Amino acid sequence: MPKLPPRMILLFALLAFLVTFVQLNIITIAFDKLGLSSHSAYLLFMVTLLGSFVNLPLLTVKNEAVNPELLLKQFRQLFRQANRVYEGKTVVVLNVGGGLVPMMFSGYLLVHNPISLYPLIIATAGVTAISYLFSRPLPGIGIGMPIFVAPVTAAFLAVALSADQSAPLAYIAGTMGVLIGADLLRLKEIKKMGTPVASIGGAGTFDGIFLTGIVAVLLT
Repeated sequence: MPKLPPRMILLFALLAFLVTFVQLNIITIAFDKLGLSSHSAYLLFMVTLLGSFVNLPLLTVKNEAVNPELLLKQFRQLFRQANRVYEGKTVVVLNVGGGLVPMMFSGYLLVHNPISLYPLIIATAGVTAISYLFSRPLPGIGIGMPIFVAPVTAAFLAVALSADQSAPLAYIAGTMGVLIGADLLRLKEIKKMGTPVASIGGAGTFDGIFLTGIVAVLLT
């Protein structure tokens, strides 16, 4: 019996997670706390889901050490359609669904909610520090981090610093903290990972950035 590759197993697990989210109305519950209607919540979710198939190339980094086994592997770049042979360079991309959309929604929440600057800075800095400490470069794969560490931290800090605005603060601090701590601050380590593509926003919709925001809101 053929053994399924880890990425296929992860894909099936994430699909099951998606079905559970939808069936239990977890998406609408989370976004209701953020002031969105059911229609707006699902619209945002669909935009995020579709955006997870789009990667925007930002820069190319030449690796210091290349794993010979990776030279024959291929990866999908923009829209994950056109295959390209890995030649010892890493393309840093921004995933629309897992990175850009949460960033833009965080900006929307910041504009439409009276969140004080002090709690925002402290909470975001806290999640950033935790994300950096718990994230690890995985050679040939990318950056990995325990999934519930950041949302629990974001929810705790949001409730402690601003109970009245805990939901939007948890989302903003969670998403931006993971983005900065686990992605941006780890960019310098890309040269040593030997991976063909490094994605800010990672696995799209189900990357740590997206899930951190949702779970953090649910915990507030």
